Parts: sequence; C-alpha cells; structure tokens
Amino acid sequence: MANNEVKKLAGQTAIYGGTTVLSRLLNYLLVPLHTYLFSNAADYGVVGELYAWTSLFIVILTYGMETAFFKFSQDDEIKDRVYSTVVGSLFVTSTLFIVLCSIFAQPIADWLRYPTHPEYVRWFAVIIGVDALTSIFFAHLRFLNRPIRFAAVKITNILVNVLLNLFFLLLCPWLLTKNPDSAFVNAIYNPEIGVGYIFIANLVASVVTLLMLFPGILKQKFVFDWQLWKKMFRYAFPLLIFGLAGIVNETMDRVLIKRLSLAAEPQASVGIYSACYKISILMTIFIQAFKYAAEPFFFRKAKDKDAKETYAEVMTAFVLVCSVIFVGIMLYMDLVQYFVGATYRVGLPIVPILLMANLFLGIFYNLSIWYKLTGQTKFGAYIALFGAAITLVLNWLLIPRFDYMGAAWTTFACYLSMMVVSYLLGQKYYHVDYDLKRILFYLFFAVAVYGLSLGVNRLFGIESVGVRLAVNTVILIGYLGVLAWMNKEMLRGILRRK
Repeated sequence: MANNEVKKLAGQTAIYGGTTVLSRLLNYLLVPLHTYLFSNAADYGVVGELYAWTSLFIVILTYGMETAFFKFSQDDEIKDRVYSTVVGSLFVTSTLFIVLCSIFAQPIADWLRYPTHPEYVRWFAVIIGVDALTSIFFAHLRFLNRPIRFAAVKITNILVNVLLNLFFLLLCPWLLTKNPDSAFVNAIYNPEIGVGYIFIANLVASVVTLLMLFPGILKQKFVFDWQLWKKMFRYAFPLLIFGLAGIVNETMDRVLIKRLSLAAEPQASVGIYSACYKISILMTIFIQAFKYAAEPFFFRKAKDKDAKETYAEVMTAFVLVCSVIFVGIMLYMDLVQYFVGATYRVGLPIVPILLMANLFLGIFYNLSIWYKLTGQTKFGAYIALFGAAITLVLNWLLIPRFDYMGAAWTTFACYLSMMVVSYLLGQKYYHVDYDLKRILFYLFFAVAVYGLSLGVNRLFGIESVGVRLAVNTVILIGYLGVLAWMNKEMLRGILRRK
C-alpha cells in the first residue's frame, strides 16, 4: 500500500514538477546570459541582493496563508469561504504595500545604497505585491488538481520573462549596432538601464500572470469571513515567523555579504556567491517540485492508517534522489561550471557545500509535516528562529574572515542544525519510523563517491577534461548500480502497474 502511495506522489511530483522543471530551466538559462553579459560581478550582485529582499517580502505579504488555505479547505462546507477570505486579505495587504513603497521609494533606495535608482523600489513593489497575490491563485489550482491550467500560466510567466530578457539584453543592443539611429529601438531601449531590464522583464511577466488568472478569479463568489480569517491567521502566524526566519536562512546571506565582507568589492562577492549558488539548479528544482506535490498530499494522507509508513518511505526515496543529484552535479563539474561566466567560477568551491546544505533543507521540509499535521506550527517558528540565529551569528563571525565561503558554511551549519532539531522534536510529538540507517548511508555514500572521484583524479594526476569525465562516468555508473541493487524492491513497487 505504501509503495502505491509513493508511486502516486511520484506521479503528482512529475505533473507539477514537470512544469517547475521546465519553468525553472528556462529561468535558469538566464543565469548564463546574465553572468556572461555582465562580466562585472558587482552588476550581478545587484540582482542577487534585490531578489533576496524580494523573497523576504513575499513571505511577509503571504503571511502563511497558503498553508492555512490547504489546512482549512479540508472542510468541504467552508472551503469556498476559506478561498475568498484569503484572496480578500492578500489583495488588501498587497495593494497597501505597493502604494507605500511607491510613496517612499527614494528613502528606501537610499537605505539600500542605490540612491540613484528609486525606480528599482517601485518596480519590485509591484513584482512582490502581484506575486504574493497570485500565490494563492496557484495554490487554489493545486487544491483543485488542475495541473494543466497551473502549468499553462506558470510556463507563460517564464516565457514572457525569458523573451523580454533576450529582447532587451541581446536583440536591442544588436539592433543598435546595425542602426544606431533607429527611432523604434531608441524609443524603447536605453543602454544605461543595464541590469534594470532584468527587473522590467520580471515586472511585465508578473502582471501578465495576474491578467491570465483574473478571469477565473471573477467567477468566484467572494465573501470575507472575519471570524474565519482570525482562526486562519492564528494558525498561519507561526508559519509567517517560520517563513521569515527561513528566508533569513535562505537568502539574507547575499545582503549580509554586502554589509559584512571586507573584500575590496563586496558587491562583486555577492554576485559570485549568487551565481555559484544557482549551480545547484537540479537539486533546487527537484525540491521545489516535491514541495508543490507533497504538502497537499501529506494533508490528504494524514487520515489513512498507513500514513506514517508512507511518510517514512517518501523520506527515504527523497534522500535517495537528492543524493544522486549531488553526485551527478559534482562528478560533472567540468561541464557544469560553464553554467556561469568565467568571472564567477572562482566561487565554485562553495557548490558542494551548498548542494549538501540544500539537501538538508529538503529533508527538513519532509520532517516539517509533523507540526503541520498536529497543528503545532509554533514549533516550526521556533526551529526556523533557531536557524536564523545560527545564520546571523555565524555570518557575522565568518563573512569578515572568509568572505562568501563563510556564508556557504553558515548555510550548511544552519540547515543541518534545523534538520536535526526538527527530527528530534518530531519523534517526540509525531513519531515516524524513518529508516535512518539507509538515509545516512545514502548521504555518506554520496559524499564518499565524490571524494573517490577527487582522490582518483589527483592520485593519477589526470589533467585532461575528457579523461576526467570518462573516469567520473565509470564511477557514476558503479554508484548507480549499487543504489539500484539496494533498492530493487522499491523500484519494482514504484514501476509496477496497478
């Protein structure tokens, strides 16, 4: 039975994950464009820092209501009121945010140390407000199990963003080289905007997404239930604290590098760190796809007798896949490094550290189901605050000494600590018999295989990239063979037709 449930979750992960993989791949293809085009790492550092702030404020403006929506919508009698109440709440707060940021754009830009670019603040206010509002519309599509509609809107968003990036950053400059006096190009393109076109493309894509979702929104009957909202907010508030602390852990290192680094050009360090962080593309894509499918799945499964058995098997399968992704990326780093421009490759040593850190974060997401199912979301907030404290203290200590490498090790320590604490508390309040021996084996085996690759190549002094890739391919095949042999029963269960 549990294997069938794992198979079902794998199918749902594939549905939403296929969209996420495609959209993320298209979006991540912009990273080579940006890092090759903006060879000054400080320019890309602006992008990394502003999107770090974006992540923080989207969490603030959604204030845990997405998870609250899934939780309270389990009651069929009130699910329509739950949706309309959340939509009304997010609409008011998002609109207020956009208005206030537009009014105080210059003081905010001064504080961010971009005094000549208050337009960045206005652009990002709209991006953040619109994305916060549309997050609940996407959650509703997931709740209704409408993956095609979900996929169509998501992919359109990314395509608009990518195409506008190509238009402004490649096509317009090329057209100007052919015809510097082109009235059309000069009317819509200003070379001095530079990285600002990355933000403009994002802004247009967000607005297009809202317009695509709007017809479906208008079909809903909207009723704001104040009493229901208070119940939902009480449930969601700890998740807001959890989210804020989580964003501190995930993205605030970019801000802290700029403020704490003693490097000659801290903004360049932010750019290098941000670019190399995104080399973990496959890991983050899989984790994001898993999260989309897992949260509603875990809530639905909670009523079944074999729920805990399923959760344990899902965890084991999750760690297995993430371990394979880690090994695959690291064994082919000779190729993967070209994902970023040459200026940024000095930061490649942080990649294995951040990959493993994100694997720990993925495990933590799996473990977090215990406090969501038991309604003890306050523990999620406590754990995230604990992680945020580690992030702030270690970054304060390590960044001045080790620059962005200190930020990478801080991320590793933070997610490892959160994972361990969540496991220990979960075993006390919602015991699940996770297969710790197998999970730990997968983790250590992955690191050992990476170490074997480094050892073999150094022992024999292999300098040729082609030979090194061939050796690593043999190692990868052996690694996958061992895993396939160990998991032959699980693989049969997942692949077997009903």
